[in-house]
Amino acid sequence: MTVTAAVLPEPAAPPDAPGRWSMRGRFQQWLAARTPATDVWVLTQRNVYILPTKGGVAFALTLLLMLVASINYQLNLGYVLTFLLAGSGLVSMHMTHGTLRGLTLRLRQAPPVFAGEPALLEVVFTSPGDARHGVALRFADRRKHGSHAFLDVPALGQESARVSVVPPRRGWHALPPLVAETGFPFGLFRAWTVWRPSLQVLAWPRPEQPPAPLPPSSPAPGESATARHAQGGEQDGVRAWRRGDGMRQVVWKKVAKSGEMVSRETASAITRELWLDWQASGVGGVGGGMDTEQRLSRMAAWVLQAEHAGLVWGLRLPGRELAPGQGDAHKRAALEMLALWG
Repeated sequence: MTVTAAVLPEPAAPPDAPGRWSMRGRFQQWLAARTPATDVWVLTQRNVYILPTKGGVAFALTLLLMLVASINYQLNLGYVLTFLLAGSGLVSMHMTHGTLRGLTLRLRQAPPVFAGEPALLEVVFTSPGDARHGVALRFADRRKHGSHAFLDVPALGQESARVSVVPPRRGWHALPPLVAETGFPFGLFRAWTVWRPSLQVLAWPRPEQPPAPLPPSSPAPGESATARHAQGGEQDGVRAWRRGDGMRQVVWKKVAKSGEMVSRETASAITRELWLDWQASGVGGVGGGMDTEQRLSRMAAWVLQAEHAGLVWGLRLPGRELAPGQGDAHKRAALEMLALWG
């Protein structure tokens, strides 16, 4: 079963606090330097760690008291019970470590999201042998990300766990370290591994709310201001299909007859084009102007409006330009340009 765990936005890293937080920070820095960044993490004896839990320590102290009492009162059945429980604890340690050992963790590429929205990360667990139970996935820093995703991995199969991060601003964002851990079967021991993914998440600028009106379109260079009229009864404004044409423009009757993609072209589509220009995005801001992030936010909202309206549009930024077009690929290219500009 696939499980989802939501996490909070990643704040700026605070300076090391005195006391135990300072030691913890040094340990995490040492661990990060020892752990390579990768999107495929194979668990072996070298990167799976194990320690007794609080319940395990209490269990060991109980066994010690039982052993002392058996020696003191010469209880043969006490010896049997003590060593039987001690053997069970050793088997538990072996099973806990073996639950993680041999697993392969693979992180799939996360789709881009708008800044402030959760980006869903899917981690695929693969077992080369027996089934693995009670595996948990979380982010390493519990103070910032406290949620867990739990799963069971079938024998010779795969299972996915999903966690999410919320990028606070546009651009590429590195992922925080992940921890896979388990206490199966009795919770006496905790086995874990620390994984540093190399994959990054792209955040588009957050669209302005409410969106500003679109800038006016302008005549396209080299085009006539009137619609074309077909000869011999042919349909007015029909042309060969071009990349970027919307599904509404396709003349499906002609496609069904000839098998070739053709599009309907109106006068407005022929003679006018919409440019989302950086210079126009700063009009109407506080004090007569807008800062860079506000402009990018407005232009992201314009991209969504123009695409939703089915317009043919282009994007202009200082030093960069995206030719007019339409479609999902065109929209994603424009949003990526806005996300990485500057």
